[in-house]
Amino acid sequence: MYRPAGVKTSGAFPIPDTMKAWVLGGPGEVALRDKPTPVPRKAEVLVRIDAVAICATDLEIIYSGPPASIEGGLPFNKNFTPGHEYMGTVVALGPGVDEFAIGQRVTVEIHAGCGQCKRCREGMYTACLNYGLNYGEQDKGHRANGFTTDGGFCEYQVNNINTLIAISDEMSDAEATLVVTAGTAMYGLTELGGLVAGESVVVMGPGPIGLLGVAVAKSLGAQPVILTGTRDNRLKIGRELGADHVINVTKENAVEAVRRLTGGLGADYVLECSGAAGAVNDAAHMLNRGGKICLAAFPHEQVPVDVAHIVRNNIYLFGIRGEGRSATHRAEAFMAQKRFDATKIHTHTFPLEDLPTAIRYAKDRVDDAIKVVVKPQRASGARTLAAE
Repeated sequence: MYRPAGVKTSGAFPIPDTMKAWVLGGPGEVALRDKPTPVPRKAEVLVRIDAVAICATDLEIIYSGPPASIEGGLPFNKNFTPGHEYMGTVVALGPGVDEFAIGQRVTVEIHAGCGQCKRCREGMYTACLNYGLNYGEQDKGHRANGFTTDGGFCEYQVNNINTLIAISDEMSDAEATLVVTAGTAMYGLTELGGLVAGESVVVMGPGPIGLLGVAVAKSLGAQPVILTGTRDNRLKIGRELGADHVINVTKENAVEAVRRLTGGLGADYVLECSGAAGAVNDAAHMLNRGGKICLAAFPHEQVPVDVAHIVRNNIYLFGIRGEGRSATHRAEAFMAQKRFDATKIHTHTFPLEDLPTAIRYAKDRVDDAIKVVVKPQRASGARTLAAE
């Protein structure tokens, strides 16, 4: 039985020495294997994973290979466990940890910064200057579960105490997996100005971050909140989450519509969550002078940007990575107070042992899937399945 030296455990939560974990194989292929149950070190806890949401970045890792060379050969990192949007129960405490208790329910952030570089000291741990230096032998303290270290498509995972957000028993497992998504939206609005009460906000792209961006902006008092996108079913959910206006960009010109809805002035802020090639230019032309853009998504190729328009109109451009500056704690507070219902974007749930089906639903948007959640169950044996 699991009893590492210096680690506090409880008989109420027996922990096996090995656990079931999905690992990468070839492109689009994952396999359910046995792995040693990880051991928390100083300032870390062991989390029993109770639910994991699938993110678009997980799909990139599974199908395209990054991170590619932690342990395995290019282009895929064999034996790596992806998944980063998870929640669960604290079941073991590393040496000296007293900030959390065994049995406590938590949801997790992805990033634990090194805590030493100037970005971490500024609260920008998702932009840690030592990001990625633990791919090989050099460990600078930074970890990003599901990116630079094993993630959450498994039964147990270690997390730094700085990445944990306590949740109440009233919050469901599925809703708790969405705190990081809401936190990313919150981080974007923090960088744009924080309290946006009375300011006009455009959210571009009704994906999970965009939809919760609408909810967070409205909860912060933004007026009006305008959502743009291409799928009417997603735009409808945006309405339910607080959007005052929705624009289907396949049916009308988004820039012209935003200017019309803002009395010809343009919006104060744009939260860009679509990653579309023309999104930066569209966002810049939606804004009034002195407006601000936050990029929370990115295209997969270089795109031309109308820098002259940005300069002439004193437009500010920000980019964010993940959910920095403890934004997840603020997002969880909003969700706990029922300021918005994040579960509107949770569409499907599967057992963890059926991860390939869950991946297919998320990737191909089967049945209009938005957020697909998997929940661990006891499983035996190893198998290899294509995620297609």
